[in-house]
Amino acid sequence: MSFQSHNHRQCIKRGVQHATDQCEKAGLQLTPIRQRVLELLLTEHRALGAYDILEKLSEDGWKSQPPVAYRALDFLVQHGFAHKVERLNAFIACTTPETNHNPAFLICRICEAVAEIHPQLSRGALGRTAKDAGFVIEQAVVEAEGVCPNCR
Repeated sequence: MSFQSHNHRQCIKRGVQHATDQCEKAGLQLTPIRQRVLELLLTEHRALGAYDILEKLSEDGWKSQPPVAYRALDFLVQHGFAHKVERLNAFIACTTPETNHNPAFLICRICEAVAEIHPQLSRGALGRTAKDAGFVIEQAVVEAEGVCPNCR
């Protein structure tokens, strides 16, 4: 997901289909509420908090309480269909759920759009510094806040 325009309907369709296929293969249940939460995350190109999701579920006619949204989000994150953006205490759909990766996030402070990128941390300054210190990076949370091209 980038800050560039794209076929948004195809993006949503592809994301839901991938989750459906992966859940079938793994014997997991993509329940209607889990699927709807994923659709909501795919619809926005910004991170959504649990209460944002609850509000949208209520607008759709779902009788939802916070544990419902949190359980659906936990499932989606656990199985790689979504990520938590720590800086915002919110969630975003994964743009490459078919790969095992450690994403980084570019967060626009104006429009709140979030782009997922895939830097190779081990090859950058952080990786070199860690290596010099004798440290092996197993997981990193990288979130950069700034201004996207659309707002600039």
